[in-house]
Amino acid sequence: MNQTPPPTAAGAAQDTERPSIRLYVTDPLKDGERVTCTAAQAHYLGTVMRRARSDQLRVFNGTDGEHLATIAELKREHCVLTIGVALRPQAPQTDIWLAFALLKRSPTELIVQKATELGVSALLPLFTTRTNADRTNSARLQAIAIEAAEQSERLSVPVVHGPRALSAVLAGWPPQRRLVACFERDADMPIRRQIDGPQGLLPQGLLIGPEGGFTDAELDAVRACPFVETATLGPRVLRADTAAIVGLALLQAS
Repeated sequence: MNQTPPPTAAGAAQDTERPSIRLYVTDPLKDGERVTCTAAQAHYLGTVMRRARSDQLRVFNGTDGEHLATIAELKREHCVLTIGVALRPQAPQTDIWLAFALLKRSPTELIVQKATELGVSALLPLFTTRTNADRTNSARLQAIAIEAAEQSERLSVPVVHGPRALSAVLAGWPPQRRLVACFERDADMPIRRQIDGPQGLLPQGLLIGPEGGFTDAELDAVRACPFVETATLGPRVLRADTAAIVGLALLQAS
């Protein structure tokens, strides 16, 4: 929830028209309903952003679009919002899953943040032979995804799954969802954008390997899947976190 700092007096009028603060909530959003914020959100609004009763903000929950909200009650760890008019209806979102080999804490958190900004709908951390991390804090990663969604103006929050073995993810992959596997020095076809279907964006996924790349056995297992399409990210060897960001951008722009 690290967003725009409190407005100055000169900017207060503009902030009233379009509040800069956006919060993700889990309750249904209907005009006139009251929603209770978490203790962390109450602290953020009152202490960090110095908001007060009757101030306005924007809220979203991933299903009901974006609504205006007014602070009805605000104490140290308690905040109640009154939901107002809808500002944006819920629109179809990009349906891209990012499956990536788990990295150390900082690069993993960077991938979650930037992938959320780039519109992914799900993040699937993987254990591979060369994975250099053996655990992660899924709750923290989900919190990072929520904060990135709040900042990036998107109307949904991606699901952050717990880490699983590459073999388990491939075995459970929906066959109708194309999976673009990025192999350094082992594929010569650049990423191509999938043609949209009659109902809009088709579901797809991106697979990024660990530092040091996949083993030969893992490459064979990935290639054996009928839903996989191999691709390259270019002539240079990229860091794994860089590869995830570049791959997502190319997948949507090519």
